[in-house]
Amino acid sequence: MTTITAAVAREHHAPLTLEQLELDAPRANEARVRMVATGICHTDAIVRDGVYPSPLPAVLGHEGAGIVEEVGADVTTVVPGDHVVLSAAYCTHCLERRAGRMAYCENLFAEAFGGRRHDGSTSLTTSSGESISSHFFGQSTFATHANVVESSIIKVDPAAPLEVLAPLGCGMQTGAGSILNDLRPPAGSSIAVSGAGAVGLAAVMAARVIGCTTIVAVDLHDSRLELARELGATHTVKAGSDSTLDELMAASDGRGLDYILVTTAIPSVLTNAAQALAIRGTLALVGAGAPGTETTFETGASLVKGWTFKTIIQGSSVPQQFIPRLVAPWEQGRFPFDKLVKTYKLDDINTAFADSASGATVKPVVVF
Repeated sequence: MTTITAAVAREHHAPLTLEQLELDAPRANEARVRMVATGICHTDAIVRDGVYPSPLPAVLGHEGAGIVEEVGADVTTVVPGDHVVLSAAYCTHCLERRAGRMAYCENLFAEAFGGRRHDGSTSLTTSSGESISSHFFGQSTFATHANVVESSIIKVDPAAPLEVLAPLGCGMQTGAGSILNDLRPPAGSSIAVSGAGAVGLAAVMAARVIGCTTIVAVDLHDSRLELARELGATHTVKAGSDSTLDELMAASDGRGLDYILVTTAIPSVLTNAAQALAIRGTLALVGAGAPGTETTFETGASLVKGWTFKTIIQGSSVPQQFIPRLVAPWEQGRFPFDKLVKTYKLDDINTAFADSASGATVKPVVVF
C-alpha cells in the first residue's frame, strides 16, 4: 500500500474533501502514475452532483497527465519514467473496440463510471478500511498517484509540459476530434459552435485548422466570445437573445450553416440550432444531458432540408493516435489551447470547480 493525497467526492452537491488514502499495488493491466496535473471537466461536476450515476465516495478526475512509476506484468506500451496523458478507458473485446471505434465502446458506462475494477475491487481505501471508488474513466486523477488501466494511457513527448497537455485527455480531444475525426467539414464550409467553453473553443480552433471560412461562436459570456475571435471565430453571437437565430442566418448569408456543433444538451438550443442549418446540413451534439432529457424537432420544413442529427463521444477518436496528433499543432502555434487554461493547487480544487461553473475560467487545471 502507498499513502496518497486525494480529493474525495463523498456527497452529491458537496465540496470535495482532501484526504489521505491508501493506494494498492497496480494490477497486471495497470500502471502506477504520479500525477503532475489534471484537468477539471464538466463530467466531473455532473458525476459529483449525481446527474450521471457513479458510486460515491469516489476519487474523480479523468484528464490526468503524469509520469509512470511502475507497470504491471501485462503492460507493454509504457515503462517507468515515461510521460503520459490519460484518457477514457475502453474494454479490449467488444465489437466497437475491435473495429477501432474506441469512443463507442459497448462497455463505456462500466469502464468510465463503474468505480471498480472488473473483479469488483477498488484501488483506494481509507486507513480504517473504507472502500473509495476508483478507476473513474480508468484513472481517478484527483490524487497524487493513481493505478491506471493501460487503455487509458497515451505516451507523449517528454519535452512537452504535462501541465499543458493534461486537458487533451477529454475536453480538448472531444472538441477538436468532433471536427477533425467526425464531421470533417471541407475547406470553405461554414460551422457554428454553440458553447464557447473548453470543448467549444477546441472545436473553433480545429475548424480554423481544417479550413472552414465561416466559424461562428455562440455563448452567453462576452469574454468567451472575445477569446473565440482570438482563436479563429469569424463571427460571434450572444446566446439567449431573440435575435440569435437571425444572427446565425446572417452569418451564413441567409442560407444556413453547413455544420453546427452543440456542446450543451439544452433542448431549446438544439431545437433552434436545427432551424439554422443549411440544406443537407449536420447538427451534432457532444454535451451530456441528464438521463431522460428529450428534444423535439419540427418535421415539415426539416423533411425537405434533408439534414442530419448525430451525437459524438470523445471526438470519435482513438486517444493513443489522436492526442499525440494534437501536440504538434500546439507546438506550431496553430492549436493554442493553453490560452484556455488557468492552474490551481490541489488545495484549491473546489475553487476551480466554482470558477468553471461561473464561467470565470474556461479550463481549470490542478497542478500537483
